[in-house]
Amino acid sequence: MGNDTLIRKENRKAALFRLAPVMGLVFLFAVFLILAIIKDINIPYSFKNIINQSVVVVVAATGAVFIYTLGSFDISLGASLCVSALIGAMAYNVTGSVLVMLLVCVGVAVGISLVSSVLASVFNLPVFVTTIAMLSLLSALVLVLIGANGTGDVIQVPAAAVRGINNVWFKLIVMVLYLAFCIFLFDFMKLGRKEKFQGGNPVCAKLTGLNGKKLAIAAFAIAGIGVGLGAFLTITYAPTLSRNTASSVGMDIIISIVFGGMPVSGGARSKIYSAAIGAVSMTLLNQIMLTLSLDSGVGQMVKAMIFILVVYISMSNHKGNILPR
Repeated sequence: MGNDTLIRKENRKAALFRLAPVMGLVFLFAVFLILAIIKDINIPYSFKNIINQSVVVVVAATGAVFIYTLGSFDISLGASLCVSALIGAMAYNVTGSVLVMLLVCVGVAVGISLVSSVLASVFNLPVFVTTIAMLSLLSALVLVLIGANGTGDVIQVPAAAVRGINNVWFKLIVMVLYLAFCIFLFDFMKLGRKEKFQGGNPVCAKLTGLNGKKLAIAAFAIAGIGVGLGAFLTITYAPTLSRNTASSVGMDIIISIVFGGMPVSGGARSKIYSAAIGAVSMTLLNQIMLTLSLDSGVGQMVKAMIFILVVYISMSNHKGNILPR
């Protein structure tokens, strides 16, 4: 009887932990609405800004979930997004085609992701080691591309070229389609189950015949698609690109995934929707701090403290388990 009571308590605790990110999102949403009403802020306009600010991170972070599920991470995604956007913008200026710009953005991002994963496989290095090297390489490439443009400052797509797709509905459609694609692969296909197994226990996964290198390549390719779509959406929102474009996206991806309740260790507890919940929560938090006129430094400290708290809760929730993943 005592064991049954203990099991029920553990199940309730686990259920509460799973619901915590959603509860946090609802709480932030309520706080934002209250502040908007008190300060007489234009709520529809504010929500439009929230969508514009969060959609790029949602798309990029959703793809990154496949990498994090393996127990790895990629800190070069922000730089990859910037390079993809710059080359996509250059492709538009040459061809005048928005479709070509989209394809180039996605193709370049997928190519960069595959290079990272293949280098790790060839040299038998941890994936995160190659992504650190790629971060330095891509940061240098950004400066080269900006310089090659002629002005040395920006690469620009005519605003008229993207005016027709620079709207909330188009961005939401792109986001929903990519989310549906990732959910299908992650929750209904063998790929998702294999990646959870690989991230949860690499030794057992290897002994059962799973090819960790192939899973890593697939994860990085899917993440590359998300980064490419994020690059394209970045151009539609801000067609004037500089070396600072998407400078915070890499860290935003990591924070969003953790905010969404996904464990940093990956494994079976990984959830594809964590990125979307976390990205929207983080954007709402930014809007709340902006509404309260808090200094940007204070905002960064608040996000850092919440990040540490969420990671601590995630780890302590499974303290004492034999297999924490």
